Amino acid sequence: MDRSSPARSRRFAPALALAAAAALTLAGCSSGSGGKKAEEGAADASAGKATTPRMTVALVTHQSAGDTFWDIVRKGAEAAAAKDNIKLVYSNDPNAGNQANLVQNAIDQKVDGIAVTLAKPDAMKGAIAKAEQAGIPVVGLNSGVSDWKKLGLLQFFGQDESVAGEAFGKKLNEVGAKKAVCVIQEQGNIGLTQRCDGVKKTFEGSVENLYVNGTDMPSVKSTITAKLKQDTSVDHVVTLGAPFALTAVQSIGDAGSKAKVATFDLNKELTKAIQNDSIEFAVDQQPYLQGYLAVDSLWLYKNNGNYSGGGEQPVLTGPAFVDKSNVEAIAEFAAKGTR
Repeated sequence: MDRSSPARSRRFAPALALAAAAALTLAGCSSGSGGKKAEEGAADASAGKATTPRMTVALVTHQSAGDTFWDIVRKGAEAAAAKDNIKLVYSNDPNAGNQANLVQNAIDQKVDGIAVTLAKPDAMKGAIAKAEQAGIPVVGLNSGVSDWKKLGLLQFFGQDESVAGEAFGKKLNEVGAKKAVCVIQEQGNIGLTQRCDGVKKTFEGSVENLYVNGTDMPSVKSTITAKLKQDTSVDHVVTLGAPFALTAVQSIGDAGSKAKVATFDLNKELTKAIQNDSIEFAVDQQPYLQGYLAVDSLWLYKNNGNYSGGGEQPVLTGPAFVDKSNVEAIAEFAAKGTR
């Protein structure tokens, strides 16, 4: 791919971020196959809607059932689609082979662009190559910051998971943690592994990975409970998603443990848990912004040839810490389902 455009990541990304912030009121609008409600939502947004030709964009993620993180990603994507006169086709599967098949489906539908997550990049390589061969631009979001350029994607929007993990480990030092378990809900997901590895790199205490089946929340609860009963010296449970953090709080109660919970990622319920001291802190990677920028970038590329980050640098949406000191400023947006 031709990436001869000069790099403008620091100038271009803020402009996109401002556009995303201005579009928050569109968050509830749905484009694509959402029926009459989607059409009404798009009509409500007509004042800011692009007059460029209608595009179709496929958003293909590794979302597992019940993971509310992806609801926020999708809201951001839908807001951008409503503004840009885009039909958004969303599909997901946590199985990498199935996710690759969904990308192939998008190719067969001759979409105008594809936004994809790369939790297991090796499994996605072939499908992405086929999209590029078909002349379909592909951007990455959320997972795959270490692999997007190698796979030939145009741009990437997300956080560097290793950097986020290292920052998390330092935060654990600041709050006086001594022994932690890092709960991984999906084996083989490179981003989740990078988070825990990052924590280990900077945390001055000891940390052990604990693997759970993220698609079976009762099993997640019982596995964490058993670990806390078996090792009473664990003082922090580190989770990699908001639903798992909330479940870990229940596990701590069941185990009679005094451990605290800290997590990656937010949702409305988790924000409330920080407010009531059930959760100590969270890392926010701004999933709404990831979805918004990924879709908007494909519109910009098609209509103006733009590359965020000059096609060479990722546009980082995190990490940022949310704790009792700043949660009130975020709670308003979390209540809307956009943080």
